[in-house]
Amino acid sequence: MEDVCRFDPVAWINTPRWQTSRLGLSRMVDLLERLGRPQDDLRFVHVAGTNGKGSVCAYLASVLQAAGYKVGLFTSPFILCFEERIRVNGENIRAEELARAVQAVRPAAEAVEADTGDHPTEFELMAAVAFEHFRAVGCDIVVLEVGLGGRLDATNVIDASEASVICRIGLDHTDLLGDTVAAIAGEKAGIVKPGCPVASWPQEREAMAIIEAVAAERGCELVVPDFADLNVEALAGAALRRFSWKGRPFETRLLGSYQPFNAALALTAADVLCGRGWAISDEAAASGIASARWPGRFEVVGTSPLTIVDGGHNPQGAEALAASLADLLGGEGCASVDFALGVLADKDYRAMVRAVMPWARSFSVYAPRSPRALAAEELAACVRKVLGEEGRADDVPVRVCSAPADALSAARAAAGPEGCAVAFGTLYAIADLMAAL
Repeated sequence: MEDVCRFDPVAWINTPRWQTSRLGLSRMVDLLERLGRPQDDLRFVHVAGTNGKGSVCAYLASVLQAAGYKVGLFTSPFILCFEERIRVNGENIRAEELARAVQAVRPAAEAVEADTGDHPTEFELMAAVAFEHFRAVGCDIVVLEVGLGGRLDATNVIDASEASVICRIGLDHTDLLGDTVAAIAGEKAGIVKPGCPVASWPQEREAMAIIEAVAAERGCELVVPDFADLNVEALAGAALRRFSWKGRPFETRLLGSYQPFNAALALTAADVLCGRGWAISDEAAASGIASARWPGRFEVVGTSPLTIVDGGHNPQGAEALAASLADLLGGEGCASVDFALGVLADKDYRAMVRAVMPWARSFSVYAPRSPRALAAEELAACVRKVLGEEGRADDVPVRVCSAPADALSAARAAAGPEGCAVAFGTLYAIADLMAAL
């Protein structure tokens, strides 16, 4: 076997020809069989949905850790560094651990390709590496985020879960998952396992009907939080958000207006786990919510001007961003925010622009570093068209920038020391944006 010290596991996983999204479970099943089915030695909370998956996963992992468990967390994509996709008790997998896990997975992946002519994808490799690592270090429970969809996602090779969690569902990846909320809900509900309880966001009627039918068919208890039990306090500055859930006080450093709702779903899932025998006290729940961190989600990253980075990358995310701005800045849109915006071409970026338009004082647009990126010039044309439809074409400047750092710098300069600059549109640019500060 190649010397672990000389082998670059990240470069191997990121081999260009494996970076495709090919839904289906056959490659993953074959790969894990050759590894001795590491997933069978683990217990899982499986989390799907369109928006909020990452935050709900972060809350759940933090609550379980506060309760004294050794907790694995698998998420995607990475925000600041590759290793953050695999964490144990809040710590990224170490370079030597990643190399060892990849060295275990590589011969199995090569055998799959030799026998079938089809090499596992980058995401499948990463999920297999995560299972291998979590088994090696003896995790008590793993919070497992779906990559895309659910039914045919590589993570859906697990036979059972302690709980399935379905976050808010919306229209995204419609080319792969379907072009209706009901069709997408059917894909997300594919993670529901017979007899395993489900916690779901209170979805739109069409999506909720699908989830209810799947849960009933598979004999699963379905728990849906009643947000009437959630009381959210006004945001007190840019540091902390307080709320109460079922009369119990909580606080979170995740500031988005939607975060108390994500936390309530995570707490609902924690109650489901308690019903399965997991010991999670009220104190652990409060401590875990307070300790949770999740970068790039309405995160205040600078002052003078107030600078916010948000990973909103679809219309629902942009609407949530607008609501969070109203909460933080007051009012319902006052043309006071200078935006840095980059998007992927397969997103509904027109609807995203319209969602934040009431807040816009200027736009600085760029193309993220992704083969799926929309060219900055095309995005600028879209923004100008929406501005024209709103009668604001002459009032809101649109700048074309060469990179995320340039766009954020331009937005901050336009905002001035007393203003507000907000970068949003894709998770894939957050590392570049953070590095520019």
